[in-house]
Amino acid sequence: MHRYIIQRLLLAVPVLVGILFVTFALARLIPGDPCRAALGEHATDAICDAFMERHGLTRPIPVQFATYMGEVLRGDLGNSIRFNRPITSLLVERMPVTVELSTSALLVSLSIGIPLGIISAVRHNSTVDIATMVGANIGVSMPVFWLGLMLAYVFSILFKDTPLWLPPSGRLTSGLAIRPLYETWNLTVSGSGKAVLDFFSNLHVFNALVTGNIPVLIDAIRHLTLPALALGTIPMALIARITRSSLLEVLGQDYVRTARAKGLREWPVVMHHALRNALLPIVTVIGLSFGGLLSGAVLTESIFGLTGVGRTLYEAITARDYVVVQSFTLVIAFVFVVINLLTDLTYGYLDPRIRLS
Repeated sequence: MHRYIIQRLLLAVPVLVGILFVTFALARLIPGDPCRAALGEHATDAICDAFMERHGLTRPIPVQFATYMGEVLRGDLGNSIRFNRPITSLLVERMPVTVELSTSALLVSLSIGIPLGIISAVRHNSTVDIATMVGANIGVSMPVFWLGLMLAYVFSILFKDTPLWLPPSGRLTSGLAIRPLYETWNLTVSGSGKAVLDFFSNLHVFNALVTGNIPVLIDAIRHLTLPALALGTIPMALIARITRSSLLEVLGQDYVRTARAKGLREWPVVMHHALRNALLPIVTVIGLSFGGLLSGAVLTESIFGLTGVGRTLYEAITARDYVVVQSFTLVIAFVFVVINLLTDLTYGYLDPRIRLS
């Protein structure tokens, strides 16, 4: 097992380097002037020449890439051209938004999609099955930007001044605030330790849970509800359909019929005998969905006023902020590698016949 994990991580290195080089080159080959995107159209040629020289953009792309890789290996992701801030501070500030949103959306997808898929498989071709699959097809077909706007309209305008009202934007209500964990716990930290604690501090739900701040916890969950529903609808529909098809295939196997012939009740047969053997395709879809969610939901974050990875990448691309684009892409690619590795390890746990080597 340890050998397999090390082997997969080593094989991921050339993949990450290849992704980073393609992103690095494309960001510099697309039309546009990073100087005027950052400083405005009134920047003079002399100012732009000095700007390009200061950021090393006049050198050949392979030379720029080699320099950047050397900085990455030293743990320095560089500074944003647009914000003139270290990339690590932007990641600590904005990555938690996407992590929290993606995790909430995935929880919504799992808590609704898997039960619906199980019910549809058990009651195959019934009214419930047909209604569930029609709903799943509708869920897959609805654009996220339309669904987000409709949810905001219904719960924030139509349900105004009712207990069902939900906030349409932001992460916390004005007046509520969170404190860094090291301040709450009276810790003295610096450097990377402070950055890690700042990252977890910016996970508002986690922060409120571990510090026992119930008002902030409730408010943060209320703010997450609408964007999580909008973002989780498509994965929920996919998970429901995959669960149904995978479970239907397993329910037709001989060992399931044998379990029924022994007099076991239907739900124990489904949950204990069939579902675990149907989980491999479901786990695959969950892993791919979670990786996609973490890569940044530009539309969802824009609609609900959340500044996360997706929105930051979009703004960086339009502003030609190359350093932000390539650094965030590197982090996202690494997250995908880790999620794929965890998915493979889960296969071996769910099915003992699978041997990882």
